[in-house]
Amino acid sequence: MGLTSQSTGIGVLDSELKIERSRVDDKVIALAGNPNVGKSTVFNSLTGLNQHTGNWPGKTVTNAQGKYKHKDKSFIMVDLPGTYSLMANSVEEGVARDFICFGNPDATVIVTDATCLERNLNLVLQTLEITSNVVVCVNLLDEAKRKKISINLEELSNQLGVPVIGTSARSGRGLDALMDAVYEVTNQETANLPLQIAYDDTIEEAIRILEPAIQEQLKDKLNSRWIAIKLLDGDETLLEAIQKYLDYNLTSDENILQKISEAKEKICIAGIDHNMLRDKIVSHMVSIAETICSKSITFKNEKYNQTDRKIDAIVTSRIFGIPLMIGLLGVVFWLTITGANYPSEIIAKFLFWIEDQLTVFFTWLGTPSWVHGALVMGVYRTLAWVVSVMLPPMAIFFPLFTLLEDLGYLPRVAFNLDNFFKKSCAHGKQALTMCMGFGCNAAGIIGCRIIDSPRERLIAMITNNFVPCNGRFPTLIAIITMFFAGAVASPFQSLISTLLLTGVIVYGVFMTLIISKILSKTILKGLPSSFTLELPPYRKPQIARVIVRSVFDRTLFVLGRAISVAAPAGLIIWIMANIHIGDLSLLSHCAGFLNPFAKLIGLDGYILMAFILGFPANEIVVPIIIMSYMATGNIMELNSLDKLRELLVSHGWTWLTAVCTMLFSLMHWPCGTTCWTIKKESQSWKWTIVSFLIPTITGIVTCFFIANTVRLTGLI
Repeated sequence: MGLTSQSTGIGVLDSELKIERSRVDDKVIALAGNPNVGKSTVFNSLTGLNQHTGNWPGKTVTNAQGKYKHKDKSFIMVDLPGTYSLMANSVEEGVARDFICFGNPDATVIVTDATCLERNLNLVLQTLEITSNVVVCVNLLDEAKRKKISINLEELSNQLGVPVIGTSARSGRGLDALMDAVYEVTNQETANLPLQIAYDDTIEEAIRILEPAIQEQLKDKLNSRWIAIKLLDGDETLLEAIQKYLDYNLTSDENILQKISEAKEKICIAGIDHNMLRDKIVSHMVSIAETICSKSITFKNEKYNQTDRKIDAIVTSRIFGIPLMIGLLGVVFWLTITGANYPSEIIAKFLFWIEDQLTVFFTWLGTPSWVHGALVMGVYRTLAWVVSVMLPPMAIFFPLFTLLEDLGYLPRVAFNLDNFFKKSCAHGKQALTMCMGFGCNAAGIIGCRIIDSPRERLIAMITNNFVPCNGRFPTLIAIITMFFAGAVASPFQSLISTLLLTGVIVYGVFMTLIISKILSKTILKGLPSSFTLELPPYRKPQIARVIVRSVFDRTLFVLGRAISVAAPAGLIIWIMANIHIGDLSLLSHCAGFLNPFAKLIGLDGYILMAFILGFPANEIVVPIIIMSYMATGNIMELNSLDKLRELLVSHGWTWLTAVCTMLFSLMHWPCGTTCWTIKKESQSWKWTIVSFLIPTITGIVTCFFIANTVRLTGLI
């Protein structure tokens, strides 16, 4: 999956963090919590870093680090993956547990949700079994107040035996008090006296048998009582972690093995098997959490979440869930389509005005024409086209998408599609990574880290390309507008474009499910794994923060990536268009070679060549087609879609060509950045090649079938 020591943040156990610590005596603070409790928001508010946050579970899979200065101390805040427990049943749980155990943080802050504190206390109690240097942050107090939930923080602190601080991280309230508590915990001479969790007599007797042997070997490196519980539970992952980070193999110690055998025999005599032991431990934790909450929480309105349930009854229903989801997707696309035209035109005029000034400058310098052609007409013009075409749709789509995310709607999308993915033997969380692919397929690939199963993670990575990224939207929108929506009266053109584009997207989702099913029955056989998907409460999005975050975290990031690959692509395109062999350019020779095959799938050689040259960035496919048809040697700018349609029709385009070009754009190889991301995440060239070939073969077969069916039936 690519979760290396660096990508997971476990690398901070080694040189980087220790160097900083020894140099400035920084205090290391682990920031843990359930998914969707605002943990990353606390982190962002304290450190100022743009660690991405979102109102759906599983956002943070790797650890982010940031510095924060409070009073006379510097703190390194480490944002751990959101996790429901520390039992290491998933990647997130393992990463969080290993850092708390082996990263030697000076304190661990557990962020909880004030609106569902009882459930969150499970993680708090598990952490207290490992370390006493804990501060509990009860976040979302504003949400709790709105739902008329009152929390006695002082009583909760007395019950847990550690500091408890209330915050509303989105508005910054309570964060200073939180850091005051962290400061005290990391500088106090006497440790906290946290709640001691006592199990039933049989389990406690087994712990007493085993704990002294562990204490003798590990000394104070880890909590020996907690290790004893984990060994009784048979936690193999913990033994591997101890071997990895402490270089000690507990199972090689004869005394410990003997004590484990004695302790387990004691448990077996009492009629407790392995599964029953774990159930007893978990149920005891739940019982303690219930008792604590009954003494510290008051519900003034027992139906505090009734509004959310009423909304969910509609948006997640079998009847209305899918249609509403498709309709909402259509609204987002309509706003993107209608809103992007004018900004795109303005940006294009400005950037091409700069091109004119660059031409004047190069003429003044007296540079050779090939230098001006390569740098200005090749590199700069390609960049200008990419920026003017990409930036406006992204600047609209990403904020709208982020608003839905912040609102809490994306988990409902996963809920609605979960049954479909289950039938495809894939993971329900694939719906979330698929949604991320709408912005950028590379981001969607990285998002696949939230899927625990390696098999299902690979399926999600391979099929992510079937939803079009932002770079393919302009091509799809332009073709739909020119060849289909253009036949409709002007006021309804954007509506027809939206409906057709939504239909194309739905077809892409359908193909995602079909290919996932095929993969799960062939090269990636297996059954779908179960997972817990929390439906977070609906929250009022912070519009200003969402806009800023989506622009800087997503829009500019994706745009920068596109620019970095478009620049060299522009140079290569210019060279191929201007190097002639005989009377034809190298580009024309290549297109002629590809033409027979391209005709079979409803395209022509120039279109297929444009897709090949567009491998670094999908945004440049249409400009390459224009340049090829006009035989100018430069990427051309056309003032309107009507002129572009005339150019395409004059070179043999029909409605069938338009359909096949759209389908091939939807289903062809991933762009260069996405392929590289797949290689990094899968750590395998084999799966990268598979991820390249599967959508390509699917696109070729689909276009071949449609093109030749239409020709045989005489529809064209």
